[in-house]
Amino acid sequence: MRLPRPATAFVMASTVLLAGLAGCTTDEGNSGSEVIVIGADLNNSSAVDVAYSRALQLRVEQINASGKLGNRKLLLRTQDNRADATASLRNISGFADDPNVAAVVTGSCDQCIVGAAKTINDKKIPTIGLAAASEVTEPIAERQYVFKLGPNSPDSAAAMVAELSRTRAANVAVLHTDDLYGRGGNRALENELSKVNIEPISTRSVRPTATDLTQVVGELTAENPAALVVLSTPDQAILAATTAKAVGYTGKIYFDAAAASDLFVPQAAVAAVNNATLVFTQTLAIDDVIATTPAKATRKQWFRDYISRYGSYSGVAAFAADAADLIGTAVARVGGDRAQIRAILETSQVDGVSGPIRLTPANHSGLMPQALTLLVARSGRWRLAS
Repeated sequence: MRLPRPATAFVMASTVLLAGLAGCTTDEGNSGSEVIVIGADLNNSSAVDVAYSRALQLRVEQINASGKLGNRKLLLRTQDNRADATASLRNISGFADDPNVAAVVTGSCDQCIVGAAKTINDKKIPTIGLAAASEVTEPIAERQYVFKLGPNSPDSAAAMVAELSRTRAANVAVLHTDDLYGRGGNRALENELSKVNIEPISTRSVRPTATDLTQVVGELTAENPAALVVLSTPDQAILAATTAKAVGYTGKIYFDAAAASDLFVPQAAVAAVNNATLVFTQTLAIDDVIATTPAKATRKQWFRDYISRYGSYSGVAAFAADAADLIGTAVARVGGDRAQIRAILETSQVDGVSGPIRLTPANHSGLMPQALTLLVARSGRWRLAS
């Protein structure tokens, strides 16, 4: 997908960046502009990764326009991994071998970054992964240069099960993808369900690329569970909901955070998804939020900036924006020094566009549980449940 021409007007940079860069100075006597590259390993055919690419480009422009980098400038360089781990490893290795690349951001392919983790560590290239699986940053001893932004499966499962318990759901049926993310998400869900004695009466897994869910959804809904829980990518989650309606299921549908994508539900799926519940951050419905804090005001501004540039909004864009902000803050302090960038990332504590982020040496997956809330599909778009 070809991205729109960059805007030339100044756009407000986030308070995260402004706070992180305050008081920073650049090397004296450097009259030229030092260009520091952020590498992006993304799948050009993925709608989620296209949103990441758009967000990274917009945020890099905003960081540069803010002037807080002094005479440094960020440059985004993107490589297509086609959701192939071998291609991704080649891309990341190429970035690591280029001394102009200070850090890397990777997209939705779980297996890609997990497969490249040893290379990332060996070549000491700070990398922020936007994929959903817990294995992106675990085991942490083998992921010293790898960080993660985005909802964590245990947090998403806890929020979902709390709502299931509140509504007194007697049982659930679970559909999950048969991959790192889906299997881990299902384990987290089972753990939370056991705490409140809600029975998963049926669980089925599907290939992430499956395009016909008629049989598996029919099996899951045959016993009329109180809720159908879907742990999958956005497109597959929509397909599960439309299939459930087609087979006559009338119970509640719950999506976990990895199902989040665009603000608006596809027109053909509006009826099927109506009243479905999604666990995600406020950013997907930030226009429902009153800007009572600087962080909320920044999130609303980001929402408007993204829509102004691209004409629509993707909830996942906030994670890429936060990745650019974290790297930009580090670059403002230490330039392209990778070891120091890694050290700064590892102790970052900010209120990001996606929510509160706390990274520590013991936890490289920084989005806090408090960032998650419940959204409900109403009239074709996602709204805050409350």
